This record gives sequence, C-alpha cells and structure tokens, in this order.
Amino acid sequence: MRVTDTLSLSTRMFKTRPMRTFLTILGVSVGIGTVLFLVSLGYGLQNVILNRITTADSLLSLDVSPGTSGLISLDQESVNKISQIKEVVEISPVANLSAQMSLNNFTGDSLVYAVDPSFFRLSGVTPQYGEVFDKENGCEAVISSAGAQLFNLAPNEIIGKKIALSLFLTKISEEGFEEVEVVEREEKYTIKGVVEDEDTSYIYIPNRTISDLAIGKYDLLKVKVSQNEYMENIRNEIINSGFLVSSLSDTIEQANKIFKIIQIILSLFGLVALVVSAIGMFNTMTIALLERINEIGIMRSIGLTKKDIKRLFLFESIIMGFLGGIGGIIVGYLGGEIANLGINALAKNFGGQAFDLFYRPLWFMVVIVVFSTVIGFLTGVYPSKRAARLNPLEALRYK
Repeated sequence: MRVTDTLSLSTRMFKTRPMRTFLTILGVSVGIGTVLFLVSLGYGLQNVILNRITTADSLLSLDVSPGTSGLISLDQESVNKISQIKEVVEISPVANLSAQMSLNNFTGDSLVYAVDPSFFRLSGVTPQYGEVFDKENGCEAVISSAGAQLFNLAPNEIIGKKIALSLFLTKISEEGFEEVEVVEREEKYTIKGVVEDEDTSYIYIPNRTISDLAIGKYDLLKVKVSQNEYMENIRNEIINSGFLVSSLSDTIEQANKIFKIIQIILSLFGLVALVVSAIGMFNTMTIALLERINEIGIMRSIGLTKKDIKRLFLFESIIMGFLGGIGGIIVGYLGGEIANLGINALAKNFGGQAFDLFYRPLWFMVVIVVFSTVIGFLTGVYPSKRAARLNPLEALRYK
C-alpha cells in the first residue's frame, strides 16, 4: 500500500470518530500547553530579572575595590596602573560620600555616588523613570526611589526637581584625628532619572562637579575589558596587585544556574500533565484496535500486509501526536498571554510597571512539536504491533 493511501486511511478517524479523536488531541494539547506555559514562565522570569540588571558592557566589566587590609587604596595612580593593562579599554571611578539632601522644606540623609556618565552603561544601572545624565560637568543627578520618598514624592514626580546637597567629608587633622567637614554645594542638582530601590536612599552625581574638593581616593572602579576571553587573566592580574575584584557576569552565571533548576522543576510539573494525556492517547488507540478487529480482517483478506496494518495505526497515532503539539502551542501561547494581561493589570493597579512575563524561544516550540509527535509514535507502537499480529480468519469472525 502506498504512503498516500495509508495517510488517506489514517485520517478517516476524523470522520468516523470525530468526538473521540478531538478529545484525544485536546488532551495532548493541554499537556503540551502546560509544559509550554510553565517553561515559558521560567524563561520569562529569567529575562525580566536579568534584563533589569545587565547591559552588554556590564557583562564585560570588572568591579575593583580596595583590599581588605586597608594598606592599598584606589587612587589616581591605581587608575593609571590598571588602565595600562593590555585589553583594558575603559575605567569608570566611583567615590562614595555621606550627605544630606534638601528639597523645599524637607531634608534627609543620603549617600552620594560621584560617577562618570559611563558608570551607568558599565554597571547596567537603568532608571525606572526618566534617564541618566550624559554630561560630565552638568549639575544633573539620578536618585533612588527611596531617596524620592524622603520628600514625600512619587518616583515620577521628582523628575525635574532641584536638590541641594551638603557633603560630609572626613579629613585627618594635623594632630592625626578624624574631622568631618560639611561642604555646602552652591549649585543645585536637577533630577533626570529615578532608579528603583526602595531600601536605600542615594543619589548619583557627576564626578566633575566635585572636582574642586580634591577627593583623591575612590571606593570602586568599573573596569571594562575588550573581550570576555580576557576577563579571567585581567582579573587575576588586578587581584595580584592587592585589590578585590568581582564581576556582574559571576552573578549572572549563578542566576542562570538557578533559573535552569527552576525551569527543570516547572517542566517536571508540566510533564505530569503530558503523561496523563499520553495515557489517554494510548487508551484511545487500544479501543480503536478492539473496535476495528473485523475491519482489519477484511483489509488483510483483500491483500494488505502486516506491515501495512502496522503502518496504518502508527500513522494515526503520529498524526494525533503532531496535531496535539500544534494545539499545545496554541493553548500554551493563549494561556501565557491571558496570564500576562492579568498580571500586568494588577501591576498597574498597584503602581508597578508592565512587563512581558512569558518568553517562548522558537527552538523550544519546534522541540515541543517534535516531542509530541514522538509521543504519538510511541503510544501507537503497541496497538500497531498487536493489530499486525491478528490472524485474518479470527479477525473476520470477531464480533
């Protein structure tokens, strides 16, 4: 029997037993859809979290801080030394200061991070509202959402406001004692952006705006490497100089490992539904065999071989598995979109931002269709072999 004839006979199930066939395919679709829904949720969570803390440049950046002994500090000489290392293409220093911020009649304690505009790109810091400053000399700033709350303002309401700063500088007196000097900045800083952080009050200002204070030491250096393959060697060279070195890529690597575990766990939950639907398909094929024993006898008597009968049943189960995979993608996609709309509606009601919580890689959807087709094939193996072994005479007498 030709393959086209086998396909034609295999699709008769949609005419002779439409409801049973539809329910079987629907069961497989629900199982496949559950797997797609849960796995795409895992991928979506991973993308949402990692996209908020990473940029392309931040993955090539090292965080260099002073050694724990306190004997080695980060000063301009250290910056010059590190910048001379081969494959180091950019350095962005950070100085931490204690301060008070004032707006209208409100004053509150805060941390000040004096940074270059490149810091935001190298650290992966992106504002929740507004934008980062791009001028080194302009009196512009980026504040945390906790800092905005000091002035009883929502994060989006503080954009464009002018903040006055009083910096607390620690200096060593001639007698060797630490003294705190309060420096009032004459110019106010215009808020350009707000970083989401409800726990700590801080503000980013341009390094150049406090160059008159002659701050000779830094608390952190963002060191960008030309390519990822050089990061380990440069990290070791800087560590050998006595500094502490870490990188965002280490955190991302650990986070990816955790998300892989989460995706596996979510997949296992989905596989439970898939196993149940596969059992349903196997049950359908077994019942179809019992109902068609007499029909098999007739087909054998007019010349069909055991191989033809076996192939007929396999084609039926493969078609149901394939259509179940296609249906599963539709079910999983629609389920994800509906869930995403509901979650975003809740987020907006509580003042949050809308985001896409589900991500479906194309390769994964292709794998799902292939996987469901393979399941269809496997569930049809036993019924097809049993049908092929039937004795034609006994099959004709079967009632």
